[in-house]
Amino acid sequence: MMNTVLLDKAKHDRNRFNCGVTALNNYLKVMASQQVKKDNTRTFVLEDDTDTSYIIGFYTLTMTPIDLKALPEKLQKKHQSSTSGGLIARLAIDERYKGKGFGEWLLVDALRKLLAASDSVAFPVVIVDAKDGAIQFYERYGFQVFKDAENKLFITIADVRASLG
Repeated sequence: MMNTVLLDKAKHDRNRFNCGVTALNNYLKVMASQQVKKDNTRTFVLEDDTDTSYIIGFYTLTMTPIDLKALPEKLQKKHQSSTSGGLIARLAIDERYKGKGFGEWLLVDALRKLLAASDSVAFPVVIVDAKDGAIQFYERYGFQVFKDAENKLFITIADVRASLG
C-alpha cells in the first residue's frame, strides 16, 4: 500500500535523490525542509518499501495567487471573487524509478490532498508549474495551459472532484 509522508530530513536520504533536474534536486536537498518549517510549503515524499530512507519521488504543495485574467472567460466570471488557488509547485521522480507510473500516482495523491483541503478552505483551481517538457504529462490528466504562461497549467477543483471524488 503506497502512501506519501511529509519529508523528514532526519530520515529521508535527500542526497541520494536524482531526478535529472538540478533545480529540483537542490530544492529537495536544501530548501524543502526550511520551507516546511516556515509553513510556506509542504513537501511529501513517496518512500521505497525496501528502504524507507530512499525517496522514489516527491511533490510540494502550497497556495498561490490566481491571475484571473489568464483563465478562460467563463471561469473568470465564475471565480471573480477568488484570489488563491492550490499549487503543485514541484513534482519529481528519481531516475531509478522512472517509467513505473509513480509520476501519475504522485499527481493523483497531490490532487487528492488539495481536494481535501478545498473542502475546508475553498479555492477554485489547482495550478501546476510544469518543468522541462512535463506539459504533456499534465495535459493527459485534464490540466489546461494558461494563456500567458506556457509552463503554468490549471485544472478546476470541480474537475478534480468529478474525476477523483
